[in-house]
This record gives sequence, C-alpha cells and structure tokens, in this order.
Amino acid sequence: MDLNLEGKKALVTGGSRGIGRAIALALAQQGVAVAACYRQESEAVSSLAAELEHLNNGSNVIQADVSDEADVTRLGNDIRRCFDQLHILVNNAGVVSHVPLHALQLAEWRRILDTNLTSMFLVTKVVQDMLVDGASIINITSAVASVGMPGGMHYTASKAGVVGFTRSLCKELGPRSIRANTIAPGIIDTDQASGLSSTQRARYASLAALGRLGQPDEIANAALFLASDLSVFVSGITLTVDGGI
Repeated sequence: MDLNLEGKKALVTGGSRGIGRAIALALAQQGVAVAACYRQESEAVSSLAAELEHLNNGSNVIQADVSDEADVTRLGNDIRRCFDQLHILVNNAGVVSHVPLHALQLAEWRRILDTNLTSMFLVTKVVQDMLVDGASIINITSAVASVGMPGGMHYTASKAGVVGFTRSLCKELGPRSIRANTIAPGIIDTDQASGLSSTQRARYASLAALGRLGQPDEIANAALFLASDLSVFVSGITLTVDGGI
C-alpha cells in the first residue's frame, strides 16, 4: 500500500535503538527524509547512519540530549539547517528504571520525568513553527501508564503525563489540522528486554493474549498509520499495541 509519505520530512527522537530506530527506518523506507536524533555516540548510531545513507533520500542522524533545554535549542537550529519544514514529529526518547518508593531519590525522579516527558515539551515547542499544517505528531507512551507497576511510579507518572500532554496538544494545534496521538507499546523485545532471563521472558510473554513479546517493527507499523493520511481524522488517541495484555 502506498502511504503517500514519499518526500515528507520527519524528526524522530531516541532514534538509534529499539522502537525509535524501527520507526526511523520504516519512515525512511517509505521515502521520508528522517532526522534520527540520538544522545550519545555508539555502534548503533554508526550502523543507523549507514543504513539511512544507503537509502539516499536525505535522511541523517543528529546528536542532542533532548532532556536539556540548551541542547534542544541547538537541535532546533540543526534541524532547520537540514529541513525547511517538518511533516512528522516522533517523540520517542525515553528511559526506564525500577526503584521502589522508599529508595527513589529526587534526582532519579527528575531524570526519568525530564527524559520521558519534559523532552516532549522542549522538542515540540522548538520545532512547532516548522510543522506544516496537517502534520502528524506521534508521542510514545507505555501501556503501563494506565495500570502502574511496583517500583516504577516515576516511570509510570512520566508515561501517564505523555497521554495528558498529547490530549492537550491535539486541541491546541488542531486548528492547523495538526494531529497529535500516542502509541502505548506493551512489552517489546528491545535492548531493555535483553537482560530478562528465560523465565522472565516466558512470564511476560504469557501476559499477552498473543503469547509473545512484541517486536519494534510492529510499533513502527502503528507509527506509519498515524503518520500517514490513513489517520487524517484521528487525533488525541492512545493506540495501545501490546498483544492483548
């Protein structure tokens, strides 16, 4: 199916690994010129840069710590040197940690909130004037936002905040026909799941009606839907992609 994305331009944060990488590549393979943002140099960044260069459609990688206001200001300037406008913004950058309340320090609370939620505010604000009328904003939350988890109130709070941020954003930018939606992945087989034991993997897989962990490409497919005109009257929703947990 032709999603009519060729020639469009996108920014994807947290784009070097896992879900962000899958989304960046899926968009680029549809002909979108993608700027994939990453925080620090790694082999993953180098390999992604090579894959995007091979597609030869103007896609590239760009460094920034999206939790830092000054870095995001620089990111905005760098994006303007790459693109004259944006049709798609994917706020995907995020981190997770597991700390019970009695051990949770304010610095860790702030690290998680700044990376998972404040970054979306900073990035969206700095590029809002680049978004064309009819653009699509896709914010990555988590299925845990609606159910919570022990040892993860800081993570859950950040991801629940993404939902509220997006609901308000869609109303504020709606007069320009700009859509804002969230994707709530379940347990996805990314780097974050690499440390699971076979017993833990089996337990998490059993939580899903489909009996397995999700794949990054399956989240990317949902992002393609929300980026394309197939979802032209879809705004403010949370699309849960969790295999039926």
